[in-house]
Amino acid sequence: MKGNPSTHERLAERLARILTKLNVGHQLSVHELALEFRVSSRTIERDFDRLNSYLPLIHDTKTKKFYLDSSYLGRFKLQDIQNFAQLSGIQNLYPSLDISFLRELFDNRSSLVFSAKGYNFEDNTQYAEHFKLLTGSIQKRQQIALFYRDQMRVVKPYRLIHHMGNWYLAAVRKQELRVYRLGRIEKIICSHQLARFEHDQAVLQQLKDEDGIWFQHQKQEVVLSVHPDAAIYFKQRRIFPEQMILEESQTGELLISCQIRHQKELHPLVRYWVPYLKILQPAHLQQELDAGLQGYLQRNA
Repeated sequence: MKGNPSTHERLAERLARILTKLNVGHQLSVHELALEFRVSSRTIERDFDRLNSYLPLIHDTKTKKFYLDSSYLGRFKLQDIQNFAQLSGIQNLYPSLDISFLRELFDNRSSLVFSAKGYNFEDNTQYAEHFKLLTGSIQKRQQIALFYRDQMRVVKPYRLIHHMGNWYLAAVRKQELRVYRLGRIEKIICSHQLARFEHDQAVLQQLKDEDGIWFQHQKQEVVLSVHPDAAIYFKQRRIFPEQMILEESQTGELLISCQIRHQKELHPLVRYWVPYLKILQPAHLQQELDAGLQGYLQRNA
């Protein structure tokens, strides 16, 4: 057996604390961590070597700091971090450990702070200070004041959401769940004078269930037909929010339904799948789509 329990425990605890910092967007330097944990710089460098075997760490050559790729921010729960640290600290005792298992574990977890919607991740470095303040407030369940579009708003922050290329704060204001784009938040005020709050379970469930960010709009059902040539893609995975297959004809055509809160959840996807999709109900949505496509063709004729 290599090492001793106390050595492994110290390593596991240190890695857990480093990973926790990375998980919420901190940029870390070897020197500062060495001072914090009272170890040598070489020890911290070895820690980053271990972490880099599992995670996509980025090293800024100018600042000499390490940080986590933005697409991984907030993906780990506390238990994942503890498990990772324990396994990393005793990995020499278990040479058969499958590293890919950990990568799969991490990729399929979401945290209590962030959620990711869409495929591309906006560069969050421009919002570094916002991220730091917001993640702390979310974790502490502390109300904050935002200067947003030239107005001050006191909100209860719940999540940082990445959706279709932009970062948003999901927060409750005046009993409604709303979103605020980080790029439009001018200033954040965190003060002990602002009250703490308890999570509303209905809000948490809505954040978990919703695919989009239009929380203030009412849901409506949309029914679409899918051409047989594209049917396999809609059978393999859910492409539209809350998609359900209602019927499959003998020719392979599908009748599907979905639930949307805003047309932006629907029309871009339908346009992507033209000519294989048609909106059947409500009819005005197909009419609006046709008018938009005809306008485009006329402008570019």
